[in-house]
Amino acid sequence: MANSNSVKVVEVCRVAPIPSSPDSITSDQSLLTLFDLLWLRFSPVEPVYFYEIPPTSNPNIFYDSILPKLKASLSLTLQHFLPLAGNLTWPQHSPKPVLSFVQGDSVSLIIAESNANNFPYLSGNDFVEAKEYHPLIPPLEVSDERAAVMAIQITLFPNRGFSIGTTLHHAVLDGKNSCSFFKAWAHICKHDTGITSSSSSISLPDNLKPFHDRNAIHDPKGLGELYSNEYLNQEGPNNRSVTHRHPPRVLPEDLVRGAFDFTRENIKTLRERVVKTTRASDNPSSLHLSTFSLGCAYTWICLVKAEEIKGEDSKTAMIFGVDVRSRLDPPVPETYFGNCIAGRVAVAETKGLTSEDGLAVAVKAITEALRSLDDGVLDGAELWVSKFLDFSLYDKIYSIAGSQRFEVYGTDFGWGRPKKFELVSIDKTDAVSLMDSKHGGGAVEVGLALKKPQMEVFASLFAKGL
Repeated sequence: MANSNSVKVVEVCRVAPIPSSPDSITSDQSLLTLFDLLWLRFSPVEPVYFYEIPPTSNPNIFYDSILPKLKASLSLTLQHFLPLAGNLTWPQHSPKPVLSFVQGDSVSLIIAESNANNFPYLSGNDFVEAKEYHPLIPPLEVSDERAAVMAIQITLFPNRGFSIGTTLHHAVLDGKNSCSFFKAWAHICKHDTGITSSSSSISLPDNLKPFHDRNAIHDPKGLGELYSNEYLNQEGPNNRSVTHRHPPRVLPEDLVRGAFDFTRENIKTLRERVVKTTRASDNPSSLHLSTFSLGCAYTWICLVKAEEIKGEDSKTAMIFGVDVRSRLDPPVPETYFGNCIAGRVAVAETKGLTSEDGLAVAVKAITEALRSLDDGVLDGAELWVSKFLDFSLYDKIYSIAGSQRFEVYGTDFGWGRPKKFELVSIDKTDAVSLMDSKHGGGAVEVGLALKKPQMEVFASLFAKGL
């Protein structure tokens, strides 16, 4: 059984950005944008990466070499990502929450050792009890008045490997930013072999250099102020809490996690099936038949069947985010650091999803949701905080977290690709994770957390339908 005693805390420290020069920025602050505010009181995001330790004759290589290099490169990386070492507050005089960094701010770093010989189990391909990952995730320092942005935990599995678990406040960054930070950290750790704690500055390739100006997000309708006022009035007047307000979800004892791959050939097969079964009047060429749409649609219909969602008039919904950096007017750089995601909702009747043409039904629903972007990224945005979705209308609501475009398995710190990546927070949010596959070859992986009987049914349905 997993519990907090399955890991032993070896060290608790703080890592601060090393000033790159005497003229380095010593303080910075910015107001959250309308896209940031959507996530102000959501649960934190909890990614964890697993890495194998290469064969070596040095049994102490982790403490002698790997850990010092990870710490030093983290400090250097934070030079480029100062907000991650900062805090989120909502001062009485401010109309919106404030993200601030001042000299001396730092990131909490926990070094731990696993007492269980379970690295192959946690990083393998079999179902894993969801609670086994929880001790690998660090607590985030949060209160109603102040919230840290990030905490990190590096856990050693002796003679096997190590994991890097992180807890992130979603109001400060989106999934694309999170993956970019890890890739920047990995790049500095891998390519700058002479780094030490006294190194001053190391550059990043252009695609990893974050663009930090939140003023680039234009808000002509004043949606940020609208959202802020709605938060202020939640649970009483002048509620300036900057942390999530939802009670922790009680997880079932038999909750397990599983990962399932779509190969390129699988996606091709699904695409051909949709084209074949789509009615001529629906014009298959107008459907969104991307890897994302097909993967989400197939996962959706398998979940509805596995969870036995029934009812003559029942409906289910699937929520997913769209990166709108290039869709804004004016657009912002692809490396913009901050949330820049617009949510979309696909809706379908359960009987349609479970029918012989269920895949086409799901793809059509996702296509219609994506097509709504043509009406404008911010169409209907006035209701995104107060009433994004009427949950009472649906028997089940699914959501997608992540994207295969993030290429998480390309995050190499110098000791090889990740053995496995998990988004631990989907245990609590009931989401489906989507990413590139650990097996490469252009495959896409979906990750789920379900009760074991439902997971076994899902696995059977998933395999039979491809």
